[in-house]
Amino acid sequence: MSRFLITSMALVFGISGICQENKTRKELIDKDAKVTKAGGGYIFTEGPSVAPDGRVFFTDQPNDKIDIWDEGGTINTFLQPCDRSNGTYFNKKGELVTCADLHNRLVAINMDKQMRTLAENFEGKPLNAPNDLWISPNGGIYFSDPYYHRGYWETGRKEVQDKRGVYYLNPEGKVIRVIDDYKQPNGLIGTPDGKTLYVSDINDGKIWKYSINADGTLTNKTFFAPEGSDGMTIDNKGNIYLTNKVVSVFNPEGKNIARIEVPEQPSNICFGGKKRNILFITARTSVYTLKMKVKGVQ
Repeated sequence: MSRFLITSMALVFGISGICQENKTRKELIDKDAKVTKAGGGYIFTEGPSVAPDGRVFFTDQPNDKIDIWDEGGTINTFLQPCDRSNGTYFNKKGELVTCADLHNRLVAINMDKQMRTLAENFEGKPLNAPNDLWISPNGGIYFSDPYYHRGYWETGRKEVQDKRGVYYLNPEGKVIRVIDDYKQPNGLIGTPDGKTLYVSDINDGKIWKYSINADGTLTNKTFFAPEGSDGMTIDNKGNIYLTNKVVSVFNPEGKNIARIEVPEQPSNICFGGKKRNILFITARTSVYTLKMKVKGVQ
């Protein structure tokens, strides 16, 4: 086969791939919509989650605060200090559950800004520092517990747990470890039927997919995507959104169907707005929005 023919075939394949991605983007993203900066001046934004009314709560961990974005474009501070909250998710009670790593805790914050502890140890030892979470339909909470040393911790604080794991806090209040073989667990998201969990091993550059059992344990570990991810979300088509250098979108079969460029490296993501059709992206010093055709399922 001639070099010209090989080059031509590669070019056609490349164009075909680009056309397919552009088609997919049109199916995902609202016509003429662009990634728009919604707010800035932060140090490191993280942990966005949508409230029942469509507002998005997100954290700026270095500044120890939680802010609120609404669909009108307004951003206000909800709580400061907030125990260095990182990942967040709303429970059925309307409380904001957060990974508050100042004291290695998983906490729930009501709208009166009162905080209560949900979990802070495993087998009698302190957690490393909960990072991200997802709440299943039955109220059980999955959360990652990697180890990132923080400058605001007290002198001498060390990693205590023997594994950087993923845990499940069941509805009865018991913490069990459900993953113990990762280099560094981070983002995670589940399907709305509560049957499947996706988890990122960010230091290994992989996403894994699991079946969720009735008791909250995980089985059928299956490779899903060749990318690590900080935060993750899912849309009503079952597509998984990852945050690394860009926002990568994978369909339920594990095929990369779109890549969304963001002016800053994204850290986490969720769907917000009253119709859950606004992709809300935290990205270092700023937060960004993008109007979508698909919707979130939280």
